[in-house]
Amino acid sequence: MEEKKPYLPENNYNEKSRIKHIIAVASGKGGVGKSFTSSFLAVKLARKGYKVGILDADITGPSIPFSFNLKGPVDSTGESFFYPLKSKKYSIEVMSSNLLVPNESDPLVWRGPMVASLIEQFYRDVIWDVDYLIVDLAPGTSDVSLTVFQSMNIDAAILVSTPQSLVSLIVDKSMNMASLLNVPIIALVENMAYVKCPKCDERIDIYGKIDKSILKKHNIPILEEIPFDNNISSFVDSGKIEELEAPYLDNIVDELVKLDSKTERID
Repeated sequence: MEEKKPYLPENNYNEKSRIKHIIAVASGKGGVGKSFTSSFLAVKLARKGYKVGILDADITGPSIPFSFNLKGPVDSTGESFFYPLKSKKYSIEVMSSNLLVPNESDPLVWRGPMVASLIEQFYRDVIWDVDYLIVDLAPGTSDVSLTVFQSMNIDAAILVSTPQSLVSLIVDKSMNMASLLNVPIIALVENMAYVKCPKCDERIDIYGKIDKSILKKHNIPILEEIPFDNNISSFVDSGKIEELEAPYLDNIVDELVKLDSKTERID
């Protein structure tokens, strides 16, 4: 059988940008904590001294600016290029469709091709200066994920899910899509995995447990469990995710840091 060669798209961002590593954060369905994962990964990488950016590819349901209390509009260079906005504490670069509209509650009622075109523009026409660009994907396996996986040279993908068996089936679909496009998955984040009893500290698996055989099936080395935590919603809802102190995603951050210790890729 002929060996399957990896698909490596040419990087087509502008010459003014510097992007060292690109990490995609994906989910098979919405409401599982994908944007929190993207935001908090960016915060933890920034705390280690890395320059980090987030490309909010969830065009019709953007939430990244909300987590950092960022409001548009973004600045143009006058040469068809845009500067991302930067977060207040760690200067995390953010580009999102919510930074383009006059009011953050204004919807973008667009068809798929227009959404895909804007994502490509966020990659191509924004001036990034980052060690890690985290791409927060829209849920599912349709236009947005396909556009990102085929137009950007993704170093690694992280999948986010919750423990229900139905969600596990959807996660399997996302993993199969990544495999088809030769995008390596380094971790599965199981959000809302459990709750701890406030009186006895016992772990309670409200939704059951994820089928861990899925990790072996797709050769995923890291499973990160995040419990129900009121602090998460409190800090995110107030736009202060940079202030959140929580022992989550550390194993994934360590794995991402290893990317930087390897030979620098040629773009």
